Amino acid sequence: MNFESLVSFIEQTHERLQQQAFKAVNISLTIRNWLIGFYIVEFEQKGEDRAVYGEKLFSALAQRFKHIKGIDRRAMYRFKEFYKCYPQIKSYVSAYFPDFAKVGSSTPLFNHNLCVPAEKIVNNLSYTHIEQLLTIQDPLKRSFYESSAIKGTWSVKELKRQISTLAYERVGLSNNTKTALEEMQEKIEPSKPVDAIKSVFLFDFLGLKTDKLIEEKDLETALLNHLQDFISELGLGFCFEYRQKRILIDDEYFFIDLVFYHRVLKCHVVIELKVDAFKHEYLSQLNTYVAYYNAEVKRADDNPAIGILLCTEKGQKLVEYATAGMDKQLFVAKYLVKLPQKEELEAFILKELKVWK
Repeated sequence: MNFESLVSFIEQTHERLQQQAFKAVNISLTIRNWLIGFYIVEFEQKGEDRAVYGEKLFSALAQRFKHIKGIDRRAMYRFKEFYKCYPQIKSYVSAYFPDFAKVGSSTPLFNHNLCVPAEKIVNNLSYTHIEQLLTIQDPLKRSFYESSAIKGTWSVKELKRQISTLAYERVGLSNNTKTALEEMQEKIEPSKPVDAIKSVFLFDFLGLKTDKLIEEKDLETALLNHLQDFISELGLGFCFEYRQKRILIDDEYFFIDLVFYHRVLKCHVVIELKVDAFKHEYLSQLNTYVAYYNAEVKRADDNPAIGILLCTEKGQKLVEYATAGMDKQLFVAKYLVKLPQKEELEAFILKELKVWK
């Protein structure tokens, strides 16, 4: 053994055991989140005092668990969705907790032919992966991304990229799907253990604190906190209404970052912040929120809602205004006079990003 081989042995040992440690923690995290979803559904269907809480259930739970980072109101909606979308995990959980096999009568029925086996999901995908997969409503499409991510050892970033670039649709349109799948996988660089360990869910679950790791969620939260104050202080008639406003569209919950009401323009202003470079789907999402407000929230004497999209990545910034469904008799210029100027918002983003560099 020479010095270089010693270095290699130590490095391999570290990476192998680091991966095992992460896998063990992630399995526990995944099971915990699925079980929380199960218990919520059980309570909603059979709870003795469920009528007392009704729609306030998630707010009441969030209040009781505010001391545990990662179990907030929004997360619990996801846990419930996780349980409903992955009923096959019951078999895996039952192996961990034998007593659990005796309960869970309300576990949804599922098509075994479409489902990736529970052990493959739990052992090969992090909960961060699962969060991305929960955005896909079609079970067959979700199974495609599950199996592809497992086979290709995709990172979360790669999974997000494949979903946003319509890999499922592109492979489906190919004359030879097998060849198309192989070509797609060949172009992807497998993820490394260190990529998975950056998951904010892991740090939340273990209750760890670090001054060095800055996650996207931390940056987004700080930006939203300051953005809320920044908009309110502009003195242009903005009245704050909601933070993380939950709306329901086609049996799926969405969360809008910020909602204001403009007392001069007499309209709602919906704001979405993306700690990322601009993507067309972000503007489409914002337009959906604007259209929702125009259809479901706008009163007869209100003007159509308007949306503001803020994107940022490593110092780059972009501001877009969305006017989905705006009445042709209303001029966009009328809105722009009273809304923050793009230059103001861009300056705000740049100033805030300097703090995080």
